Formats: sequence, C-alpha cells, structure tokens
Amino acid sequence: MSILSSRVTGISESQTIAMARRSRELKAQGVDVINLSLGEPDFATPEIIKEAAKSAIDNNFSYYTHVSGYLELREAVARKFKRDNNLDFTADQIVVSTGAKQSIANAVLSLIDPGDEVIVPVPYWVSYLDIIKLAQGKAVLVDGAMENDFKVTGAQIRKAITPRTKLIIYSSPCNPTGSVYSRAELQDLAAAIAGHPSVYVISDEIYEFINFEGKTESIGSIPSVKDRVITINGVSKAFAMTGWRVGFMGAPADIAKACDKIQGQITSATCSIAQKAAEKAVSIDPSITDAMRNSFRKRRDLVLQLTSNIPGLKTNVPQGAFYLFPEVSYYFGKSKGGSGKEANGLTIKNGTDLCAYLLDEAKVALVPGAAFGNDRHIRISYATSEELLTKAFKRIGNALALLK
Repeated sequence: MSILSSRVTGISESQTIAMARRSRELKAQGVDVINLSLGEPDFATPEIIKEAAKSAIDNNFSYYTHVSGYLELREAVARKFKRDNNLDFTADQIVVSTGAKQSIANAVLSLIDPGDEVIVPVPYWVSYLDIIKLAQGKAVLVDGAMENDFKVTGAQIRKAITPRTKLIIYSSPCNPTGSVYSRAELQDLAAAIAGHPSVYVISDEIYEFINFEGKTESIGSIPSVKDRVITINGVSKAFAMTGWRVGFMGAPADIAKACDKIQGQITSATCSIAQKAAEKAVSIDPSITDAMRNSFRKRRDLVLQLTSNIPGLKTNVPQGAFYLFPEVSYYFGKSKGGSGKEANGLTIKNGTDLCAYLLDEAKVALVPGAAFGNDRHIRISYATSEELLTKAFKRIGNALALLK
C-alpha cells in the first residue's frame, strides 16, 4: 500500500520535463543528444532587464514583498495589459506568481470544486489536465482539427457546456501547436460563453509576443465576457527569462483575492529581485522582443522546409510560439528493417513509441503528442540554433527511413 496521497498518485509527471531530464542524463553519459523537447528560448535576457535586477540588489530589494508582488510591479503589469491587450485592471486585480504555471494553478484551485467541469481544447498544454485533477475537477476535452489549425469553434464549445461547466482554459499562441486565435474566432467563442454567467475563462497568453502574424488578441477585451476572463501572462518566453520565474494574472477582484490567499499559504511572493527585473520587462517598449521573434519565425520556416523533406509528416503552419506538432501516423505499424523486426525493441504503435525510437536511434529528444492529448502527433521545439535544427532533422530523417 502506497504511503503517498491519491492526489499525488493520480497526477502524471510533466512529459516535457521528463524528456528534458532523460536528455540531460544521456548527455551526462557522453551521448550526443540534441534536445528539442523543452520550451525554452535559447537567447539571453536583455541587458536592460539584467541591469534592473542588479540595481535592485544594490538598493536592497531583498525583503518579503506583498504576496501578490510589489505594488509598483502590479501597477506596471496593469499598464502593460492596457497598452498591449486593451484590458482594464487595477493593481489589486493583478497577482504575480512564481511563473505562469503557478498563476494557472492558483486560478483553477480558486474556482474548481470536486466534480466541476473544465472545458479543455485539444491539443492542450501539458499541465492543464493535471492541475484540474489536483482541484478534483473533471476535464471535458474538445478536439481541434489540424485542418482548422487545431482551434475549436464556438459551436463546439456551446455543445460541450453543461450545468457542471465552470471553466474553459486554452492558450493562444498555443503550446504545442503554435496556433493563434483571431479576433473573429475569439468573438465566436465569447458568443458561446456569454449566455452562461457561471462559466469563466482562463486565457493563457504566455507566448503573446512570439506571434508571427501580428498582434495577439485577448478574449478578455470582448465586452460580453470580460468580467469572467482570467488572463495569464509572464516574462519567461518573450524576454528569455525562464529561470527568473515570474508569471502574472489579471482577474476579477474576487478571484485575484482568492489567488492571493492560496499563494499566501503555499509560496508567498516570488523572488523580490526577479520582480524588479519583471517590472522593467513589462514597462519597456515591446519592440525589444522583435529580434527574438524574427529569429523564431526564420527557424519556423526552416523547420517547415526540413519537415517537408521527410515522408509521412503532416503539419499545419504555426503562427506563433516555437513548436511544430506534426502528425506521424504514417509510421505506425512500422519497425526497423521491417519483416517483423522491431525498432530497437518495439514496433511503432503511436507517437510515444516514435519519440522513444528517435531518442534511441537518432539521439534527438522530442515530446510525445499524448502529453498534449493526441498520440498521433509529436511535439518538436525549435527553440535552438538553425545549425542544431538542421543536424537534428537530418538524424530524424535518417532514423525514420529505417522504419519499414
């Protein structure tokens, strides 16, 4: 009998973290692994942001802060939401957390009781389902077709809503597909939600500035639902600040207060120095992110070209973030060498098997699509150099060619 709680045994380890760990273990053994599993920009934090952190140290910003963050930071976040997203929040509606993941967990725990339903478009970010499980909610999955850039429609949401529905959660730009909802598409979703006053929305916009098509639209700016939207963002992706661990939300005042209450009992505020760096990040002109976004666009185009050279891989054209989510069922039922032989111990049955094979045979770490709700796919992160991407795809192509 396990001494661990059912709360822990009922959730899964993050597959992105697990694959990154496996990649590090192999590298430590001297294996030349190319890691395309983790969603982390390979750029340095901008100097102006690092200087703000150094100044904070020199000026002794080293004490506990308000649980929801320094007032100056929360005011800066509120201005950022107005400037970039046309969202109106006051400082007491902003909660700064130790990463956007904690912001999402705070919001779900604040809203969901056992048995409450949460609508989750598929594919979804890897942690949504397990956060819902922690809150003892029930995830209701709604499939987004690749032909529609993996996005769901208002008609699908309308059909999925029941008297138990409490929340809808999605990301745009999306991890793992790179899909971005347009203003018209968000209005369609809002129209489906508007007539259900007990249904709230978590809009995860952490990849906001890595958008290759223009401005990222926020469903919270649509009047019919704006009072029921919790907007999640942070500094990790756009400003290459993953290790700084700063995320934030803008939310209705009662939800923000509840999230502050939860956070006060678990972590209190995030690092005071990181907060001052984040204040600078959200206050400077967003054009500082343009060079990195342009690099990611160039890498996307390269990866799409490289993918097109490999038989059987089908994909959409990502509009943002830094992931490709190809469909790989062409290789199901195949094995290395064919004729009943197994591919390094297995016949490929799904995306999970294919990722295991590619790690073993090609020494390239990827993430199975099952982690995002669809095991006919795999996720490829192109948050690394063009040289490594080219090398990785050559290895992938050579390994896949052995499957018959």
